[in-house]
Amino acid sequence: MIKTLSYLLVLLILGFGIYYFIIRDNSNPFGSSEAGFTIKDTASVGKVFLVTNTGESILLERSNDGWMVNKKYKALPSMMNLMLSTLAEQKALYPVTKAAQENAMKLLSTLGTKVEVYDRSNKKLSVFYVGRGAINNTGTNMIMENAQVPYVVQTPAFTGDLSPRYSVDLRDWRDRTVFNIAPEDIKSVSIQYPGTPINSFVISRVGNSYEVKGDPSVTTELDTLHLTRANLYMSYFRNVNCEGIMNGLQGLDTGIATTKKMSTVDVETIHNGNKHIDVYWMPINRRSKNQQTADQDVPDDYDADRMFAIINGGQDTVMIQTQTFKKIFRKAFEFYQKSAPVPQTQPHKRNVIYSKQQ
Repeated sequence: MIKTLSYLLVLLILGFGIYYFIIRDNSNPFGSSEAGFTIKDTASVGKVFLVTNTGESILLERSNDGWMVNKKYKALPSMMNLMLSTLAEQKALYPVTKAAQENAMKLLSTLGTKVEVYDRSNKKLSVFYVGRGAINNTGTNMIMENAQVPYVVQTPAFTGDLSPRYSVDLRDWRDRTVFNIAPEDIKSVSIQYPGTPINSFVISRVGNSYEVKGDPSVTTELDTLHLTRANLYMSYFRNVNCEGIMNGLQGLDTGIATTKKMSTVDVETIHNGNKHIDVYWMPINRRSKNQQTADQDVPDDYDADRMFAIINGGQDTVMIQTQTFKKIFRKAFEFYQKSAPVPQTQPHKRNVIYSKQQ
């Protein structure tokens, strides 16, 4: 009888422990005041402010057009979604060991990032500090505001450093859209190649149709069997993104100034909007695949996979991938050469008029 009661008592204690540490609050078994790093309802988050001890900061705010960065730029959706999912999933694994606490606190105070989270009514939801990865690289050192003990924090199925998700580098947060224009909104497109003007062309909307004009020296008749090419081409300006924003890199502007311009792209919309970009070759480097195997479309001194582009009225320098932009960098003859394959993608429904430039 005594043994039975002992077993029951042990089971009750175990059951209470499971309830208290797991069922009662699965996200935070250590208490919200010391380790409340989780914000489950990220839909209620309206603002996040990130700032370092050196004054670098990022302000992320919801708007009617989505998240904005520093009240000026659209936020990169993938980066924003990653941070919100991190807020919803990050949990304290265990307190930093006493032997490591002094060093962890020092790094948090000098190299850490303060994270302030507000709801849509600008009410403060949480404030915590994000440090570097834990010693064993199985989590990230964090501490709640006014707490005494830092914790190792992690998200499910990830064992690395979470601090890059709270970056204060503006380039990490800015949206990377170069073009995102619906075909029906395009009035004209001009692609100019300074080095090879014979490849340049302009496609203009004329009523309910398009007109293609190439170099006046070209006398080849346009191939009426492939009129869908211009229609299809207009669809190429949806969701065109750069690889990264390069602003602030030392020597970049000087380097581009001495580099050959590859092309210019001008898109005019029916709402009188204009998008202009200047594209420059990128000097060949150790990452360039064409160091070993030449590319017939790329001069030997330049990279075949990436180029520089200056966008947003000259305010931003970005890196673009050839694989992404090659659909835009077509040549005039491709609209009328008879040997070109017929596109298989469903074209935008509009008749096309082709004419030789007057």
